[in-house]
Amino acid sequence: MKAVEAKLLDFLKKSPQFIIPIYQRNYSWTEKECMQLWEDILRTGQDDRVKAHFIGSIVYVERGLYSVSSQSALLVIDGQQRLTTMTLLLTALSEQVGAGEPFDGFTQRKIRNYYLVNPEEEGNESYYKLLLSETDKASLIALLDGKKQPTESSIRIVQNYQLFKDLLANNQEELSALCQGIVKLMLVDISLDRQYDNPQLIFESMNSTGKALSQADLIRNYILMGLEHKLQTRLYTEYWRPMETNFGQAAYTDHFDGFMRHYLTFKTRDIPNIRQVYEAFKLYAQNFQGETEGLVADIKKFADYYCAMALGNETDQKLSEVFYDLRELKVSVAYPLLLELYDDYQSKVLSRDDFVTAARMIESYVFRRTVCALPTNSMNKTFAQFGRKLRKSHYLESIQAEFLLQTSYRRFPTDEEFKRELQIRDLYNFRNRGYWLRRLENFERKERVAVDEYTIEHIMPQTLSEQWKSDLGDQWKTIHSQWLHTLGNLTLTGYNSEYRNYPFLTKRDMEGGFKLSPLKVNQMTFLLDDQKYNLGSIDVWNEASIQARATALAEQLLTVWAKPALDEHLSKTYQNKNTHSTYSIADHPYLKSDLIKKLFDTLRQEIMALDPSVTEEFLKLYIAYKAETNFVDVVPQAKRLRLTLNMKFAEVNDPRKICKDTTDLGHWGNGDVEVGLESLDDLPYIMSLIRQSFEKQLSSEFEV
Repeated sequence: MKAVEAKLLDFLKKSPQFIIPIYQRNYSWTEKECMQLWEDILRTGQDDRVKAHFIGSIVYVERGLYSVSSQSALLVIDGQQRLTTMTLLLTALSEQVGAGEPFDGFTQRKIRNYYLVNPEEEGNESYYKLLLSETDKASLIALLDGKKQPTESSIRIVQNYQLFKDLLANNQEELSALCQGIVKLMLVDISLDRQYDNPQLIFESMNSTGKALSQADLIRNYILMGLEHKLQTRLYTEYWRPMETNFGQAAYTDHFDGFMRHYLTFKTRDIPNIRQVYEAFKLYAQNFQGETEGLVADIKKFADYYCAMALGNETDQKLSEVFYDLRELKVSVAYPLLLELYDDYQSKVLSRDDFVTAARMIESYVFRRTVCALPTNSMNKTFAQFGRKLRKSHYLESIQAEFLLQTSYRRFPTDEEFKRELQIRDLYNFRNRGYWLRRLENFERKERVAVDEYTIEHIMPQTLSEQWKSDLGDQWKTIHSQWLHTLGNLTLTGYNSEYRNYPFLTKRDMEGGFKLSPLKVNQMTFLLDDQKYNLGSIDVWNEASIQARATALAEQLLTVWAKPALDEHLSKTYQNKNTHSTYSIADHPYLKSDLIKKLFDTLRQEIMALDPSVTEEFLKLYIAYKAETNFVDVVPQAKRLRLTLNMKFAEVNDPRKICKDTTDLGHWGNGDVEVGLESLDDLPYIMSLIRQSFEKQLSSEFEV
């Protein structure tokens, strides 16, 4: 490697051509980065005391072997964002100066011929000083040639070029200062030696300046950078570029990192930290059984599935509808399982109808849990591990069984629990209120209603008139506070502004009122005092009416978001499917002591009572107690039980100071906190420590 300081303009002038390799990310600087560069250049040019402004480094390797008779193009490893942005600025500047010369050397001809093109190479690609990749390449060439943009133009190239054109047009009095600032720009010119330097390692180490690289950028480079050029080009053209196109220019950056995290979760059953997807991918790729092409093909296949589900690319109507509902509900945690289901659907292991049913089960599970206010932070691990427990010879049945076997904070809420919560929850300020009203209105409709064209109406209005207070009675304040935003008092209308806070009978009978509404949610009947009503037939709207309608709607919603059903015999079959440890209490000789046995039996009873999700497993060296994973491990000893808590020592709250830090010590069990139990008198305090480890595990489920 050779690094020297250089002026940007000298660097551009002496270099024959910069090529951005196909594995590099697309140009991605936004207006924010461009404005920062503009302001830095202008400030530098306006201040004579500032002799130079450093803009970072350009790292490159020669495309071919250097010879005296010819200079090879330079493959840019790092710095393409700065190079491209300066090319856009210089292109706009050359057009702005026209026949003038705002500063010595800055004529239109010199700017173009020194820094943008190689004038003697006109007619081939060697003409351009900078060649970008794919869409970016065509857009930049069109700008340099003064031609119309291609059909699929680069959004960032076009937008940033226009930004600089506008800035130059609006700041013509500053052109001289701008040119002086450009003259003062400095960079570090870093050339690599093909024989000794590893471009990938250098590329990773340089990811600290400019616009940070995404995990997707790093992954693409990791796969393609080290390959022979012909293979590199073919893999990019056949797999990676079509995948980027499938995501779309705007969505690729936003969605690929998330997709890759879901892909790795499905493949490994472990959830990578969102900031460490690249590191997790490198480990996965190193252990991949097969050629690089097989890995890239597999990524593209699953990326296509993801785009179908998460970006609306699905062509099958039934699947498209369920994927739309899942997106509305924001069920991203389920994508590892959905990727597996989609792959089995494509492989004809899972039928289309069963796939739809399974996806609806996922939707019901997530929505019911949300309504019932169950902790959502465990669902990522639920779905990460879900696939390994399925019996694919009885696919749908095993999915039903796995949902029904979830317990405690992971449970699938029962009909009774769901119905109760539906009637009392604030569903107006619910993040998915448009989603649940649309699903209710369109459930089992062949002619679907465009619910987005309607607004949510409070039947009992948010601001009560004197008439409303009188109709509600003496307890109007309590009724209004308790039931305003609940299921029974909410509906849909296209006449929200006309309804205002009119009395109920006015809302019912006016033009566009409840009586004439074609919407199913307004025509659904409910039972009150043994009489059937709907919003168009009832005469009084009060607490009893709200509750009666809520009961009826909640009953209907049990069908919309149904709970899976499995007969008792099959359920027991799946309950017994888990294998048990080959070790038992007999493998721990110290538990034969009456004192230690009594201590252990009392402790295990307290631990198992923490939550129904807690399981016990006898291992060779210790007994493990698990929720998602081990939270406390118990080692029976001659005179005590030695406990290891699965948490960092700095995290434990231990007023008595009896815990030991085993961070750098070898020990059996999981975690860095050790504590001993010698007497039942200490059990309440020991349980307070164990509870900390248990609760920390649950609260950190989604912090990955």
